[in-house]
Amino acid sequence: MNVFVTGGAGYIGSVCVSELCDAGHSVTVLDNLSEGHRSAVDPRARFVQLDLGDREGVARAVREAQAEAVIHFAAYALVGESMTDPSKYFRNNVGNAINLADASVAAGVRKFVFSSTCATYGPPDRVPMDEGLPQRPINPYGESKLMFEKVLRWYQELHGLEFVAFRYFNAAGASANFGEHHRVETHLIPLVLQVALGQRSHIDVFGNDYPTPDGTCIRDYIHIADLAQAHIQALAPGKSGYFNLGNGEGFSVREVIATCERITGRSIAFQDKPRRAGDPARLVASAQKAISELGWKPQYPRIEQIISTAWNWHQKHPHGYAD
Repeated sequence: MNVFVTGGAGYIGSVCVSELCDAGHSVTVLDNLSEGHRSAVDPRARFVQLDLGDREGVARAVREAQAEAVIHFAAYALVGESMTDPSKYFRNNVGNAINLADASVAAGVRKFVFSSTCATYGPPDRVPMDEGLPQRPINPYGESKLMFEKVLRWYQELHGLEFVAFRYFNAAGASANFGEHHRVETHLIPLVLQVALGQRSHIDVFGNDYPTPDGTCIRDYIHIADLAQAHIQALAPGKSGYFNLGNGEGFSVREVIATCERITGRSIAFQDKPRRAGDPARLVASAQKAISELGWKPQYPRIEQIISTAWNWHQKHPHGYAD
């Protein structure tokens, strides 16, 4: 199958592209490299450096790739930044994504797989979180993703563009060749591993008085290879709708730090800080719908597996793709 992947030079996209190539698909990657890295693109894939804001260019790229399916990862994803610059998030995550959806319809693409987020739910009424929860995002990032989910529903109804939207939780881990290198790092595991590498003195723990066993927030972590496989499985015809992806088991901030200490064999200093506004105590997914309807099953469910793969990659690439 000819698969067109946006954001394929990014963290999750790079692993998905590699696994698509392994599975024998012909892959075209579109990325503007504002966040991604050229060296993170599998050499077996065709690469197009282009911004999704270039409406005519995107239409041409999708058409020339003879795309049969689109997997859309490209997005701005910093929650804090979205609160200070909402225009940036709505213009890119909604407006520019519509350029891609229109290009897909014009080119006769049959399937559109969208990398969405659990941030569309906002603070949950219950955990584990299933797809029946109300959608109440509390930041422009989550709102922008929800808005494009709604666009896709209408495009399926009116244009016949079959879609799958994945709402997932904390992507983590690495493959043998591709790992996590953000220009602005906000994710817990790579920040903790930077302490182990001697690149920062400590990790900040925001809140130690939550109603959890050790007082710190609990989050669901999912390996990027498992995320990639879900996106690939979603390419099957007849699969459509919204799916949560996660392991269904949460780990606290202090549990993650302790696990990193065991795996790296290094002491990791942390400092307790006040809570951050809007941080729920627990965010844990129910992925039963994806398991039953897509046949998806995580291959790396244990936090030790996830962190070990991340540590292996960061040891080989202590400065990420800048190496």
